[in-house]
Amino acid sequence: MRSRPADKPRGPAYGSRDAGRCPMIHYDRHSQALAVGLAAVAGFVDALGYLHFGGYFASFMSGNSTRFAIGLARDRHAAAVAAGLIGTFLLGTMLGAAVGQLAGRRRPPVVLGLVTVLLVAAAGLAHLGKPFAAVPMVLAMGAENAVFQRNGDVSIGLTYMTGTLVKFGQRLTAALMGGDRLGWLPYATLWGGLVAGATAGAFTYEALRLAGLWVAAAAMAGLTGAALGLPRRARAAIAPPEAPP
Repeated sequence: MRSRPADKPRGPAYGSRDAGRCPMIHYDRHSQALAVGLAAVAGFVDALGYLHFGGYFASFMSGNSTRFAIGLARDRHAAAVAAGLIGTFLLGTMLGAAVGQLAGRRRPPVVLGLVTVLLVAAAGLAHLGKPFAAVPMVLAMGAENAVFQRNGDVSIGLTYMTGTLVKFGQRLTAALMGGDRLGWLPYATLWGGLVAGATAGAFTYEALRLAGLWVAAAAMAGLTGAALGLPRRARAAIAPPEAPP
């Protein structure tokens, strides 16, 4: 009897250079659900940060980049704050990428465990009244993007939605012109997850202020557990072997 080949993720040429550009629609529903949950937590944290830090973002670096650019012309202090947040986010992406690479096939739960620890640190600093709670918050948001990564490239952006909205519009256009009728749905759901999370974050901030970070940390811990329990096929899709050079 011939042995059954190992499960391979769907998407472009498994193990090829194009695998790093695998869009969200090529992941199974378990992976898509995890991505939506992570986007919701990112939106939640971003809303807390935006409201507490006076219009700066914890995860949306396009917004901070615009604030940096405007600050160069009108407010050097604002530019310095935005630059610090952008640099911290960059360090977070590097930390998440390094941890993910070391974790190999266990990347999703290991990276999410790191994000959970950073959010707990942010909540603890906020509880103690320390002014640097923003640092682990932003590091966590940068690191989160290393969960869905192939061959060094992010395959699903979790803390930013411009590209997702572009794909949403493209797939919706294709559906209206006779293509895949539901190809737009995963992108709409991902965007909706971030918006729902941000809405929850805004309401939570009114009641708890930055103590709402404990809610985010608890949610991230739950998603870490969900990543540990993913089916084998979903784990293989999220963390495939690296393509040969």
